[in-house]
Amino acid sequence: MAKSQQTFSKIEKEKKKIKKREDKQKKKEERRANSKKGSGFDNMIAYVDENGHLSETPPDPTKKKKVIKAENIEIGIPKREHIEEDPIKKGKIAFFNNDKGYGFINEEDTGEKYFVHINGLIDEVREGDKVTFELEMGMKGLNAVRVKKV
Repeated sequence: MAKSQQTFSKIEKEKKKIKKREDKQKKKEERRANSKKGSGFDNMIAYVDENGHLSETPPDPTKKKKVIKAENIEIGIPKREHIEEDPIKKGKIAFFNNDKGYGFINEEDTGEKYFVHINGLIDEVREGDKVTFELEMGMKGLNAVRVKKV
């Protein structure tokens, strides 16, 4: 008599496959039983209230509606008013290295530091000198240019 070709592990694998198929079938039947498909259009509708929030109840028609004129609606960013400011600022040399040709100026009003290069100087300056200057956009930010001693 020949021995069966089925081993214990093959039998166990087959049992697992069958169990998996049964579980899958049960889940499919549960989904079908609990589905709301075909339940109607009313269950799919969402309403927007006067504040712009979604709700399940329709708006109350007895409430007074606000009238908004189309001219009063602004789309985009409102235009900024151009403010004339004095381009010449006052400050004090906080640091300056003549060998390397650069330094920093502390602005009097805001206390901000600005980079200054030797090419932006009109007069020769040293640390502690009071100066006037203008700002220009450089590669790494604002730079002081046209620097004069006061």
